[in-house]
Amino acid sequence: MRSESEAYQTVPRAVAVMPKSYSAGASTGWHSHPRAQLLYATAGLTLVRAEDGTWVLPARHALWIPPGLSHEVRMHGAVSMCSAYIAPEAVGVLPAGCRVLEVSSLLASALEALAVEPLLYDEAGRGGHLAALILDEIARAPETALTLPLPRDVRLRRICDALLKDPGSGLDIDGWAQRAGASRRTLTRGFRAETGLSFGDWRSRLRVLRAMTMASDGAPPHQIARAVGYADQRALRTAARRVLGRADLPT
Repeated sequence: MRSESEAYQTVPRAVAVMPKSYSAGASTGWHSHPRAQLLYATAGLTLVRAEDGTWVLPARHALWIPPGLSHEVRMHGAVSMCSAYIAPEAVGVLPAGCRVLEVSSLLASALEALAVEPLLYDEAGRGGHLAALILDEIARAPETALTLPLPRDVRLRRICDALLKDPGSGLDIDGWAQRAGASRRTLTRGFRAETGLSFGDWRSRLRVLRAMTMASDGAPPHQIARAVGYADQRALRTAARRVLGRADLPT
């Protein structure tokens, strides 16, 4: 029963944890789940895409995915993960949208422990206590900057799609505004309103997140910096410190 992923969606328990490993370059394809999912990367780096954003998960980070949201997961390097599927009635105060969360040592240990319990664990015993602990720890986990929100405005989305294909593009904000058929003011206000970020901050975050995936794939540092639009590794480290609060790229 534990080998059937469908069982984790229907089991009469608040939390069901499924461990799984993937080879480098693997993809889940587009799919959704009836339950909410906490996708926790225990090793390797994953990139998750949905209609409204892109999220990068290095080890010790997790993505909260609401129920019913269509998404795709791509693996950069060999990836091990633990997915916790949360029953709708247990969601409560947990996040309403996708969030990249830092995973505490306590949450990591609880996920790993529940993964080896029977799928139909005793709700009044160890399994039930672990499930309750997992829900508490998810609710209090801090959010990180490893997310790239995408706007819905057609003109802004066209710019984002082009930058996702070529994050190292040297075109400035005026050039992008002209290409999109919008004024600089419209572009600036639109990005802030729809993503919560300025255009410059959005592009910096994209470049750092892309650099993380390239580093996990084994690309040399000097090649990474040039590919994402920085003159050298020092400039990339400065951007990473501004976006992530640290100069090194987690992989």
